[in-house]
Amino acid sequence: MYAHSSESLIKQAREIQESELQKFHSRLGKLLQGKELGHEAVDSLQRLHIILSATKYTRTSRCCFQMTQSMSRKLKPQQAGSRADLSSLCAQLLRSLESRQSEGPANSLTHTLPILNTILTHSPDCLTEGNHVTLLSKKLVDWLRYASITQGGGVPSGGFFTGPRSRQPVPTAELDGTVSGDFFTVLCVGQGFTEDQWMNVYSFSMLRHWLLTYHSVSNGNNTADTDDRSEVDGSVVSMVSATSSSSRLLPPKERLREKAFQYCQRLIEQSDRKAHKRTDTDLQKACLVEAVCILDCVCGEDASLVYRTFPCIKALFGRLSSDLSFARVLLPIAQFYLNHGEMAAVDCECVWKLVFGRFPAELFNNQFLAHELLRFLRLNLESLQLRVPQYSHSFPNLLKFLAWDSPAVVDDFVDLLPSLVTAGTAVELLHTLLDLPCLSATLVLQVRCSHTSESTCLPISEPGGRGLLSLDAFRSQSFRGLFLFLLRGEAGSGDTIDRLSTLHELLAETADWSRVVQCAQTVPVLLHIFFNTVIAVADEKLLAHLVQVMLERSSLLLNIPKYNKEIHRVFSSHLLRLCKLHPSLVVDQSHELLEFAGATAKVYSKEEIYTHVVWVLGEYLSVSCDSRCSVKLITSCFETLEAVLFEITSSAPPPGADCPVPRVVTSLMSALAKLASRSHDLIPRVSLFLSKLRTVTRGGPVAWCSDEEDLVAIVTRGEELWSLLKAPGVAQSVLTPPALVTSPQWHRDTNVAMLLRLRLGLAPM
Repeated sequence: MYAHSSESLIKQAREIQESELQKFHSRLGKLLQGKELGHEAVDSLQRLHIILSATKYTRTSRCCFQMTQSMSRKLKPQQAGSRADLSSLCAQLLRSLESRQSEGPANSLTHTLPILNTILTHSPDCLTEGNHVTLLSKKLVDWLRYASITQGGGVPSGGFFTGPRSRQPVPTAELDGTVSGDFFTVLCVGQGFTEDQWMNVYSFSMLRHWLLTYHSVSNGNNTADTDDRSEVDGSVVSMVSATSSSSRLLPPKERLREKAFQYCQRLIEQSDRKAHKRTDTDLQKACLVEAVCILDCVCGEDASLVYRTFPCIKALFGRLSSDLSFARVLLPIAQFYLNHGEMAAVDCECVWKLVFGRFPAELFNNQFLAHELLRFLRLNLESLQLRVPQYSHSFPNLLKFLAWDSPAVVDDFVDLLPSLVTAGTAVELLHTLLDLPCLSATLVLQVRCSHTSESTCLPISEPGGRGLLSLDAFRSQSFRGLFLFLLRGEAGSGDTIDRLSTLHELLAETADWSRVVQCAQTVPVLLHIFFNTVIAVADEKLLAHLVQVMLERSSLLLNIPKYNKEIHRVFSSHLLRLCKLHPSLVVDQSHELLEFAGATAKVYSKEEIYTHVVWVLGEYLSVSCDSRCSVKLITSCFETLEAVLFEITSSAPPPGADCPVPRVVTSLMSALAKLASRSHDLIPRVSLFLSKLRTVTRGGPVAWCSDEEDLVAIVTRGEELWSLLKAPGVAQSVLTPPALVTSPQWHRDTNVAMLLRLRLGLAPM
């Protein structure tokens, strides 16, 4: 019945019409203008709270604006903006909190504070007056530190004839059942709560937000920050607080920090008690998270508290660090160490070993931890890069989150990846990104294997009944080293696996697993980010190494549909970019590039990257790009490409392969023409081939090109190049123009258009 009625109220709140809202706002505005809040005002505030909670933010803002606008018109003869309206509303709610409990109806405070907190959360800039900040800071001190320690509602002491007058106050209890020996907190329990105890709970729930958002607001009234007499003015709580602590003499802001510090220390002590209920254990963890975050906040405001707080935080870390079920608590502790460890001269290495070591290695399949840890990294990137050496070398572990659940965390890694790219990690990181689908498959196998006991370690079968060979391989000692390398926790143990082809064979059946496929789809995006970043941190020696890795790994990828082609496309675009920025890379890596370009099989299986390798050889293997480029090197490259072009145009493609795409053939012809224009002795050889090409195609269809239009395009390109080579001087100007032509100053150069138009057809398509 309760659930049904609650659902009905929420439904009514969501379906409320604009006209009804206008009437409701007008009526509530009049009620809040009164000196005291009656039962009708409290009821209206409750309804407002439901509306604010049940409707979307945009409508919430409109509701608050409309209500406060109507109120401001009655209060002031002027037009007020939304910020001023919300400020006026907050001021009226604060005025209601300032009254004593006896002056208003029961439960008025417990309804007003949550509504005030909701408005402040949605519009944190609506509270700007220093005296309002001081007032609420004082109220929070009283609610946090001086709430009643006896249970509310009255608990019978026993006996059938026991009446209300004989009932004695019963103290609140700890979660382990013992009597509370100190002040009340959110971790105290009882059969009923008093109003000030509820205010204690509400105050704790909004304390961190209050400290972060408003505690730095300058107080316009200097006397209000030093005169604390208005705390509860004459109440019993005020009399107790005035004599119970020397902190009574502190200004309100400092006093709130002190009481927040005491409150959080008490929560940490209470969390060490053995709770009787599972839900209470979860509550302890949640309160620990909040307590550590609040301590971090108050230490950020007052550095003197760091030295008082660190012994407590250090002891808490020592108590929880061995139990990964407290990972949610350990992350705020790590944040505390990061923010204040340097000031306190505390060794933080044990914390980072846990955060970057055990967390990803053992909890990679914990979605909540993945979200929290990656958020922690994004928020602290600058500090981590400067002060935590382990961070940039932890990418093999951190990428396990991505390998396990790519769709959920890919946006995080788009932000994080640049911070992991350094001169020392770039090569290994590139290999690791390319092996991410293998890591994804390995994590699935690890989870499956862990769910099977060692005594009955039988192969887990697919629905069709076939055993998983990859799972058997994962359990096998013969291949254990391959999988252990993928599961390594930090960088530095090697760039890649020697037996990659063996690993890919073992994992061949995983290529259609959903996690593996989703992981593979993210790799091209991350590779673009990697190459865009590495250009800024790498020297030419490192870039040359990366070019070599691209050439090697283009043939060593897990065979996932479309994955290889996507990786080749990424490699192609960035190979062009790297060579354009550093043309000397072509000479540095000429041996590897020629070895790649000389493999005829790559024409049929890797046409994308093969075309671009041929293009950079023809474009940048020139003395104008690098003085080390000799005639011997140009001739060697020419002969290699010439042999491939002759082979693919003189015979049918291998069994099972398609005809070479036209741009592979035209790229080879263009590269040969460019090289010949730089060494004129080679011109007769390429001219002879081009003339034979025209003669051969006149005889009808050829075995190496099945499409007539493609054949016409190839022949047309050959005739253009042949015509250019008839005039070697012109050919050299067009095919190898000086930098003045390729990078013209358009406001000065007026005679370069023709050369550029001639070169348009020579660029890779």
